[in-house]
Amino acid sequence: MKAVASLNSGSSSIKFALFAIEAEQRLHLVAAGKIEKIGIAPTLRARSSDGAILLERDWPNGASLHHQDLLADLFAWADAHPLEQREIVAIGHRIVHGGRTHAAPRIVDAALLDDLEALCPLAPLHQPHNLAAIRAIRDLRPTLTQVACFDTAFHHEMHPLAARLALPRALHDQGIRRYGFHGLSYEYIARRLTEIDPDLAKGRVIAAHLGNGASLCAMKAGCSIDTSMGFTALDGLMMGTRCGTLDPGVVLHLQTQMGMSAAEVEDLLYNRSGLLGVSGLSSDMRTLSISQAPEAEEAMTLYAWRAAREAGALVSALGGLDGIVFTAGIGENDASMRARICKRLEWLGVTIDEEANSKSGPRINGANSSVKVYVIPTDEEVMIARHSLDLVADQVQ
Repeated sequence: MKAVASLNSGSSSIKFALFAIEAEQRLHLVAAGKIEKIGIAPTLRARSSDGAILLERDWPNGASLHHQDLLADLFAWADAHPLEQREIVAIGHRIVHGGRTHAAPRIVDAALLDDLEALCPLAPLHQPHNLAAIRAIRDLRPTLTQVACFDTAFHHEMHPLAARLALPRALHDQGIRRYGFHGLSYEYIARRLTEIDPDLAKGRVIAAHLGNGASLCAMKAGCSIDTSMGFTALDGLMMGTRCGTLDPGVVLHLQTQMGMSAAEVEDLLYNRSGLLGVSGLSSDMRTLSISQAPEAEEAMTLYAWRAAREAGALVSALGGLDGIVFTAGIGENDASMRARICKRLEWLGVTIDEEANSKSGPRINGANSSVKVYVIPTDEEVMIARHSLDLVADQVQ
């Protein structure tokens, strides 16, 4: 039987999945797993579709391990344990930044890799890892078709004003504009919402992808209207180690008055800010939630404050609000943070049912809420697999 695989290499985690191709090109999950806490103490877990454990591994002293090291271990295991002898016809990758020109999935070739390499400075936490995975697989399986699926693509047709920065027109024409990210996640949520609540899917929805990287997307009838991230994945919400929206004057001050180099500023804003910077303890919300330190509480309160503030701005872009969808690691699993954010949105008529929220829904709004609130697990991997299969459909007829 033929199959497609997906690889989602993020800033602090790597998700992977294998899907069997069934009749009428339906996809059936065979196995999936995740490498988490990269840069802290990595863990690797892989399970079959029925939940059986296929692989468990921990690196308690692995803070120095990079994505490439962990991927090499994963690929070595996959080579030694072929799953039911399935022939993989393509492997799809989440590529964070597609720039101006890449608005749809593409089969990877040398020219595309060069284009995407040039975009690495715009997504330094993600793009290099995305491309490293492509190169690693190219070395292991030179003839295997690889597909690039772009996180920016979902936002490509958002309102022109939402894409604009108030900079000289010549710079906009060179590609300095707002792009938006987490598009594969939002695309999945838009599709899933049509199954769960078709009426809401036609309306005005804010999807909150809250993880180590975090953003909000304003969707109308399943299309991106506006989003909190912009030119880079540094913009918008406070994140695990990223600061989110920042007065550009701070950057000038750090360089001209404090003598920091561009590289030092980049490291500060991408790797030492956000939850980690404010708390001084950790970038992991789970660690902060069990801490008694006042700095941990301040970091979590600020996270919720910033999320609600950005949501208010997107309500303006939508001209009202019919629903909110929480997704991704924090959005799906942290009932306390969902409650904090919704509390700050009570002025919109948002209320939540505490019991439903504690059970992660799927619907968690209170009976008197004028806004529907859902918790919907995202599945970027199946979107990647779907796009990949669409591009190699002639090989599986």
